[in-house]
Amino acid sequence: MDKNTRKLRNQDINPCIEESDGSQRCLDAHNYDKSMCSPYFINYKNCRKYWHNLMVQRRREGVKPEMPTAEERKEILAGLGGKPY
Repeated sequence: MDKNTRKLRNQDINPCIEESDGSQRCLDAHNYDKSMCSPYFINYKNCRKYWHNLMVQRRREGVKPEMPTAEERKEILAGLGGKPY
């Protein structure tokens, strides 16, 4: 696995692996007909937007690391009662 692929599959760096995998599975199942998978794409986009906004907020506040670790994200989501997107 090359460096970029490892980075994309790293739970601490990419908070939306599950949503990304869902989009890819949908595309595989529907013969790459993108019109069939728009709910998955929207879910992925909302996931990225949520975590990006949180990362920007943490950067402004001087919190390190800017992207919460996988363990921190579980706690954040548990506090919210599930995924906000």
